[in-house]
Parts: sequence; structure tokens; C-alpha cells
Amino acid sequence: MKRSHISSPRSYSRPAISIFGVFLLFLLVLTLSSRKPSDSSSGLAPNRNLATKSTIPRFAYLVTGTKGDGKRVKRLLKAIHHPRNYYLLHLDLEASDEERMELAKYVRSEKKKFENVMVMGLADLVTEKGPTMLASTLHGVAILLKKAKDWDWFINLSASDYPLMPQDDILHIFSYLPRYLNFIEHTSNIGWKENQRARPIIIDPGFYHLKKSGVFWAKERRSLPASFKLFMGKKKHSISFHVYSYPKRMVASSSSFCG
Repeated sequence: MKRSHISSPRSYSRPAISIFGVFLLFLLVLTLSSRKPSDSSSGLAPNRNLATKSTIPRFAYLVTGTKGDGKRVKRLLKAIHHPRNYYLLHLDLEASDEERMELAKYVRSEKKKFENVMVMGLADLVTEKGPTMLASTLHGVAILLKKAKDWDWFINLSASDYPLMPQDDILHIFSYLPRYLNFIEHTSNIGWKENQRARPIIIDPGFYHLKKSGVFWAKERRSLPASFKLFMGKKKHSISFHVYSYPKRMVASSSSFCG
């Protein structure tokens, strides 16, 4: 008797099952490989969300002005005020005591809102383009380091500045930056400024007079220092807490402000 060459359905199902299994395995590998980028991107998603309170930084602002700048200082304070930051207001010695008292009364009148705002009572005499400008800035930093010790960046502004961004946006952006990062524009290639700014000897009367006047230029000239390099920069900057609290490590440029 001849054997039938007709295969049973079971014999057909074996290779079909094998092919289907390989196809499922291929789909599984393809699915896993396609999910890896999405998984990694979803893993980074929390970092793109609004930072938590523990990562949101604090700014320490020094807002300076002179005679007749009281109203502009108030305007700037309203624009940049945020309950998380600290603010030190300074009207220099050229401004009258009445202007400083009026500014202090304004801050006290909004005590709940401006509880993080301080007004310098002992004003500094500041000479334009003189070293007293730097001395006054360092004086303000010293007060902020003493009175408010948990800030991350220092930003100095004048009454003529005004923010281009709201504080919430600035704080959000800075929350992703390392706390030791600074944004000071500086260079040691001073070029032509060597003869005009580094070698001249300047006398600033603001250090010993109570009346504002211009700086004096001596006829003598000095040689460049050999033990350190001179760097040029901007008078407005933002510097991290770490630099000012030496020996730890200075803030943000005032590019978020116009002035």
C-alpha cells in the first residue's frame, strides 16, 4: 500500500509557529529599540519642568542711585521685587537725607511686601569713574553677606536700569545653572587701555571728602604690576556668592536688564 504524501495540518503548523515566533521576537526588539530614545527623553522630562523650591536660586540685588533718583529706585524695586530675593537700596551721599528718609519710609510702609528690602542709612560718596564706585559696591556686598547669607548670585543695578524679563523667568532660567557659574565679561588683553587706564595715577577725593567732585590725574605714571594681571570688565555684573565669600568661588551679567 502506498503511503499518502499529503501532509497533515499539524506538519504545516510547526514551521508557521516558528516563523510567527521569530516575527514576534523581531517586533519585540524593534519596539524596545524604538522606545529607548523616548524613555531617555522622558527620563529628562523632570529636569525640563519648573524647578522645585529647593533648586530655585536667590538673587541679592544692590540698587544704587544719586540725587533725584528716589522715584526711579522705587520704580525699579517694584519691577524686580520677588519674595525670594534680597534687595539693598543705596542713594549716595550726593542725595539729601530727606530723599533717603523718604525711600526708607516707602519700604517700611510696605513692610509685609518689602520685608526682604534694606536701605543703606550711611551713604557712600561715589565719584564717577573713580575707585569709590568699586568701594561702594563692595560695601553693599559686605552688608548683603552679613544680613542675607543664603543668596546665590549678586547683581548690581543703577536707577536707570529696568528689567526686560520678569523675575520668575530669570529665577527659572538660573535654576538650571551651577551656583559657581559667573557671567562677568572680562579680558586680560587690555590693549590701548594700558596707557589710558592702567598706568595713570588717579586720586579720588571721594575717599576723604564729603562733597562730590571729579577725580584728579597725577603727572606721574606707574608701571604695570608684575605679581598679577590686570583685567578689564564692566561696572555692572552678576557674581556668585562663592566668589564674594572667598575662599569659596562671582553673577550674572545684567543682560536681562536694559539701561
